[in-house]
Amino acid sequence: MSAKFIFAFAFVAMALARPEETPGYDYSAPSHASSPAKYDFNYAVNDDYSRNDFGHQENRDGYGAQGSYFVLLPDGRLQKVTYSVNGDSGFVAEVSYEGEAQYPAEQPSYKPTPSYA
Repeated sequence: MSAKFIFAFAFVAMALARPEETPGYDYSAPSHASSPAKYDFNYAVNDDYSRNDFGHQENRDGYGAQGSYFVLLPDGRLQKVTYSVNGDSGFVAEVSYEGEAQYPAEQPSYKPTPSYA
């Protein structure tokens, strides 16, 4: 009986000790979140050993963005995507390919990665 009384008393004490509001904490959004984004970036990778060739470029000012990216496909073609996003109009993309698809009869043999140790 005394154990039940101690648990009940502890529970009531914790409930009364809990502050109603957390002082000093502001739950509103940060002021910088209300301004539209503005950025410009690009990157590219071209690795002849592993035949990786890809890149991306994008710039944004306010609610509109435009950019492009490219990737070397396994069949040897280069796929290019140019896109734009303008407010609520959504993502509008134009896809193009350069080169002719190549399907070699013999698959390339495995080459181990170089060791620099």
